[in-house]
Amino acid sequence: MSTDDLRAQYEAYPYPARDPADERKRLVTGSPSHLDEVNHFVFGGRLDLTKPLDVLVAGGGTGDGTIMIAQQLADAGNPGTVTYIDLSDASRAIAEARAKARGLSNVRFLRGSLLELEGLGSFDYIDCCGVLHHLDSPPAGLASLERALKPGGGMGIMVYAPYGRTGVYPMQAALRAMTQGMTPPDKVALARRLLGALPPTNWLNRNPFLTDHRTSDANLYDLLLHSCDRPYTVPELAELAEGAGLAVSALIEPARYEPATWVKDPRLLKRLDGLSWLERAAWAEQVSGGMTKHIAYLVRPDTLAGAVARPDAPEVVPVLRDLDGPATAKAIPPGGVLEAELAGAVVPLPLPRLAGPMLARIDGRTSLGELHATVAGATGGTLPWETFKTQFDQLFGALNGVGKLLLRRPAA
Repeated sequence: MSTDDLRAQYEAYPYPARDPADERKRLVTGSPSHLDEVNHFVFGGRLDLTKPLDVLVAGGGTGDGTIMIAQQLADAGNPGTVTYIDLSDASRAIAEARAKARGLSNVRFLRGSLLELEGLGSFDYIDCCGVLHHLDSPPAGLASLERALKPGGGMGIMVYAPYGRTGVYPMQAALRAMTQGMTPPDKVALARRLLGALPPTNWLNRNPFLTDHRTSDANLYDLLLHSCDRPYTVPELAELAEGAGLAVSALIEPARYEPATWVKDPRLLKRLDGLSWLERAAWAEQVSGGMTKHIAYLVRPDTLAGAVARPDAPEVVPVLRDLDGPATAKAIPPGGVLEAELAGAVVPLPLPRLAGPMLARIDGRTSLGELHATVAGATGGTLPWETFKTQFDQLFGALNGVGKLLLRRPAA
């Protein structure tokens, strides 16, 4: 597929479909590249946000990742710059309008290819979401990004996964046979006509994990009419990273990739003892069946050991993401259960007895040591550190697994 073909698609159908006027109502957040998530899974919670964080968003599309991290950096008072690069003028225009609607002045917008980054400088963090799997050579694309990465930096990427996209690739082939020489709007019209005529046996019709193509023409084109699209299993993703001199520090959300999320029989799970965490993740992908994409954080091997934050000291600060701690604390009884949706399944999250008192006091500023003291006071008795830490570790395991509880360390 040529660069011209790729540009033509996104000029006709900027992706994902976004209206800059919506910036007045909400900030689109997600993964990768939420700032707290980046800190937790790339920098071990050690980011000093008083120092500039230079970010590259490679293949920025209509701006979701760019606007999210630029707004979060601005809110934190960080003096860094977000560099956006994309082939599509139409997509860039939408992203620029979204930044303008928010009054963001920390974004540099460029037209170009992630394969040609010379002269742009180097970056602490690189976002490449939904791009590598559309390149003729994903290894060349990731290698180009790695060359632009500063020592100690990392990346957040998203690539498609095969099993949750069952039915997509036969439909792509069927449409390719019918749409040669057609304009993009005519391709979309024909695809919608075919979707309306499919038999009930069609695998795309029977796949409950894919619905976005029903909501907009841009989503339909990206799913079914894209001229270059290859998915990755977990082992293939790890191999792609290794080929660029990188290693996977985390897969998001972590609970998706834990076999015990999907299979509860301890005798079966015992057979997985001895597997590496990536081998266990590959097994979970094979068994769950519903993963349509993989979100991964990548670092160089020399920083892998300290890339992911751990609740290993009293000075560590827990941070809730998209969760109202006090409201949740009121809603759950001691030892209660929260539910989370993962890859099409509702997963129960058993919580420890002290989850409520902890959640009511986690504010992104209070350290574990301070949290221990206030929880002990609130529960009206002695609370040994070891008891508190055991309870917190259970809470952390449940909520970090679904992306709701992250960690940071105070700046040196």
